[in-house]
Amino acid sequence: MFNLNINGNDHAIECDSDTPLVYVLRNDLNLKGTKFGCGDGLCGSCTVISDGNAIFSCDTPVWSIKDKKIQTIEGISTESKLHPIQESLLDEQGGQCGYCLSGIIMRAKAFIDNNPNSNISDIANDLDRNLCRCGSQSRILRALEKVRIIEAGK
Repeated sequence: MFNLNINGNDHAIECDSDTPLVYVLRNDLNLKGTKFGCGDGLCGSCTVISDGNAIFSCDTPVWSIKDKKIQTIEGISTESKLHPIQESLLDEQGGQCGYCLSGIIMRAKAFIDNNPNSNISDIANDLDRNLCRCGSQSRILRALEKVRIIEAGK
């Protein structure tokens, strides 16, 4: 039995200690926003935030997140208010198929939160870990630049 804190809520999960976090999120907690892509920590579609840092949930065993706070895409907004990154991506039409987008949003959120004085080049370098095949990277970066400027001014 593992006690996990996901999006501010405590959950008691019964699973093998080596079960990848992405399976617990999707299958046990029905949090489908975190996608399963490659299963090897190479594509980034499974990215979530653990204690403020972006991690790949597909290669993170449940035993390793004990006593950590995990945030998924479902935990960054409310039913009535999107996160600024989500709003900006909509404004810039930054997502096409959307499969990679939750991972990109989570990695960008963690990076901007931890590096408020970064520049768009820093963000782009950090996002190199997240693959997108739709060709919307320039719109994604435009959207993130808007958010970065707003966050840097706070």
